[in-house]
Amino acid sequence: MSKRRKVGNPLAFAVLGSLFERPMHPYEISTTLRERGKDQSIKVNYGSLYSIVAALEKHGFIEAQEKIREGNRPERTVYRITSAGQAEFEDWLTNLLGTPSREFHPLEAGLAYLPGLQPDRAVELLEQRLALIDTKIREMTGTHKLMDSRGLPRIFWVESEFRLALLHAESQYVHQLAEEIRTGALGGSVFWRKAWKTYLEEGIAPGDQLKDPVKYFGQDFAWMREGPPETQ
Repeated sequence: MSKRRKVGNPLAFAVLGSLFERPMHPYEISTTLRERGKDQSIKVNYGSLYSIVAALEKHGFIEAQEKIREGNRPERTVYRITSAGQAEFEDWLTNLLGTPSREFHPLEAGLAYLPGLQPDRAVELLEQRLALIDTKIREMTGTHKLMDSRGLPRIFWVESEFRLALLHAESQYVHQLAEEIRTGALGGSVFWRKAWKTYLEEGIAPGDQLKDPVKYFGQDFAWMREGPPETQ
């Protein structure tokens, strides 16, 4: 279970992490995050950066160190992390690394209602997703090879490595699922296809078919009268 924090926006974590390295003004923080690609790993809304900085200062996690002016640019406030901010950053980082949290993936939400599409359409969309994922995998793999060839230590891009590992896992799963739907190897495929066929040819909605599953799907689906077995 994630801890409720005084400033819980993920951008606040990135700000603390940046200031843990050295004092910066907000514009320098945003530039550093972009240059290092941290906004690919942390949900960042740059439009709320200054309000996040104000909230962190309000709660004593950071404090103004000095005001600087560069040329004709507006005056900027340089912030530094406080001891309370260091403790907050370390606790936050400890929680992120050591405690699994439940993430709601958009693909999982779609799979929860997979029968809402005809099987062939579902395969089409999964293959569309697969093509995009595999393109991203190739791009990221190329980027990693480039960083490695330039001698950039992996410690500075392990988060990108993790993201690539997730993409590989998703690609493998989506490929297998699409193939199982296409060949009918996915459990329930017979029911799925027949339900759609009956709906398209006879206009009987799936919900109405389920009221008498044996009539529409055969004796093997008698269990539907009682509903699916309970899970713990």
